[in-house]
Amino acid sequence: MKDPLHPEPSRRQFIKTAAVASVLAGVKLPYVFAAEDNTTKVALVGCGGRGGGAAQNALSVSGPPVKLVAVADVVESKLKGTLNILNTKFPNQIDTKDREFLGFDGYKHAMEAVDKNGVVILTTPPAFRWVHFKNAIDRGINVFMEKPVCTDGPSARRMFALNEEAKKKNLKVGVGLMCRHCKARQATVEKVRNGEVGDILLIRAYRQQGPIASFRTKRMPADEKSEVIYQIKNFHSFLWASGGCFSDFNIHGIDEGCMIKGDFPIEAKASGGRHYREDYVDQNFDSYAVEYTFPDGTKMNFEGRTINGCNSEFACYAHGTKGLVVFSRASHTPAKSAIFKGQKFASEDLVWSFPQPEPNPYQLEWDALVDAIRTNTPYNEVDRGVKASLVTAMGRMAAHTGQKISYDDALNWQHEMAPDVDKMDYNSPAPVRADADGKYPVPQPGISTKSEYPIS
Repeated sequence: MKDPLHPEPSRRQFIKTAAVASVLAGVKLPYVFAAEDNTTKVALVGCGGRGGGAAQNALSVSGPPVKLVAVADVVESKLKGTLNILNTKFPNQIDTKDREFLGFDGYKHAMEAVDKNGVVILTTPPAFRWVHFKNAIDRGINVFMEKPVCTDGPSARRMFALNEEAKKKNLKVGVGLMCRHCKARQATVEKVRNGEVGDILLIRAYRQQGPIASFRTKRMPADEKSEVIYQIKNFHSFLWASGGCFSDFNIHGIDEGCMIKGDFPIEAKASGGRHYREDYVDQNFDSYAVEYTFPDGTKMNFEGRTINGCNSEFACYAHGTKGLVVFSRASHTPAKSAIFKGQKFASEDLVWSFPQPEPNPYQLEWDALVDAIRTNTPYNEVDRGVKASLVTAMGRMAAHTGQKISYDDALNWQHEMAPDVDKMDYNSPAPVRADADGKYPVPQPGISTKSEYPIS
């Protein structure tokens, strides 16, 4: 479907290279099969920053050739900008001529370019994840999807159900919670499981920083012809599209705590608020504080803040009866994981630290997925990804409503924030509409019926 609001992107000429198969008598070469094209074909659906990053990781996997053969987006500038970057970095691995699709149905055409040994990258705003996942399952192709994979109860239930179909077809599906692939974190978890810090009493996670990405958004420009496209361009600002900044940014830290515990929380209570908002019209809080409870009663505290001029911390810790775990302390990577005796960060109490430099977990998750595709090994991270996404949404819902929210509450919530997203096009009304002043409804704790989470 052509974008009626923007001109068709110009077709670029790409340099093509032929994959040359090496056959050495008496030598076993991995992944090479006689008379077969063992190229891993990749389609990119969603050409924003994370999509471009995922494509770079895919094209950096070693071994037989990996090629990008199709791209799709609803915003022309994102499609063209990402392709320009990829062409510069991987000129011999890009072959998307006549397979650059602009429009809400572009994902269907992009997936047609991928065979059962290829993979489609799903990096659109999360609201579209189930729609695109369903199409990939119908076509029988492997998937890499970014987190979060759902934003509310209805989309979580749908993703769980769809994944049962993906399992039946033995599709390989990766989810972009790359910290699960981090060697430092994995080594730390093993030490925790071996009892080296005793019983875990408390987990603390932080993502405190200044405003990033489209966390906050000003009124829709007068020259923007489509409110739904304006919201998709600024998807972190709108709960229907992404779960807001809380779900999109904070899921990693929350999932790190779940990784340490080896479980997912069953309840959340939280607070949060908007501060110094000036003329921004998004739906986000600027600060969040969530107390999660695991099934055995262990607590995890998460603090998120997106305000300039404040203390910054991007880390995850765990306190055990025998010592302190530094799970991560430098953003996503490197983790710089360490264990201390006692409860203080005293250098003389350092027991262990993971050696530096660390392998990049963004690349490791792609190496694992492509290896599973090449060797036809079972590989599916969706159920875990849905749980992490739902637990994150649970915390956001607790802050926005001012109520305790259980895992079952979140999973069985009937309100869907983006109904009919599978039917959306350039002329569709946006799922949330601005008022006469160009502002959007913001959740109000204590007044749930007027928030994005109406109680039915």
